[in-house]
Amino acid sequence: MDLNGHRIIVTGSARGMGAATLRAYVGAGARVVGMDLDKDGGEKVAEDARRAGPGSASFMVADISDPEDVTRAFDAAARTLGGLDVLAHPAAIQRPGDAATVTPADWDMMMAVNVRGTMLVNQAAHRLMAPNKRGSIINFGSVSGLRAEPVAPAYSASKGAVHSWTRTAAGAWGADGVRVNAILPAIATPMYQEARARMTEDQLTANYWQNEQSIALGQKYGDPDRDLGPVMVFLASDASRFITGQLIPVDGGQTSVR
Repeated sequence: MDLNGHRIIVTGSARGMGAATLRAYVGAGARVVGMDLDKDGGEKVAEDARRAGPGSASFMVADISDPEDVTRAFDAAARTLGGLDVLAHPAAIQRPGDAATVTPADWDMMMAVNVRGTMLVNQAAHRLMAPNKRGSIINFGSVSGLRAEPVAPAYSASKGAVHSWTRTAAGAWGADGVRVNAILPAIATPMYQEARARMTEDQLTANYWQNEQSIALGQKYGDPDRDLGPVMVFLASDASRFITGQLIPVDGGQTSVR
């Protein structure tokens, strides 16, 4: 699980799981470029990780839903890094809704960022990795893409699409030595904590029974650095060289993928 010399891009790096992933990679000795729309947050995360070392980190603004911006950002990152070995892709958005009333605007936004964005950054990474016949792409799915989600229909649909895309890309790019897997996390990100803070007591109770009670390891969401970071290091490293096309829950036993 040695990442010394690995060249890595992390999307959504300004906070939450993206920030934890960037820290884990730098801590394992990798050279990392973080990408996000949040310039201030992204630069701070990269600077803090760089100071902690032993690897290095830098940051650039990128809109993963924009094909031209993805090409620009990935080519610039590859020039900075001298190539690309790993893409970790936590970047995503979520909007609440109802299946009967979800708006076309919310639906299109979710699909543009979560689905088209995944396709675009995966394609850009594959283009840079394939000539070297090696690489690891780590997408982020969700238990929401496996089950009914009455309060998040567009998000659920988008994550189901990410799961299907991950399997398809893995099958298509294995001949190029490029592995593609997806993490399905149950991690206490700032976005999750902020959502909990807005809930009423009744909503907190409902959330517990839907999302937390089924987590066998303690009935609570995991910590980004302690519980997610090491898994991201494993999937980036050569220790996972024979794993591809998998949906891998990192959720304390919340769900099982069969």
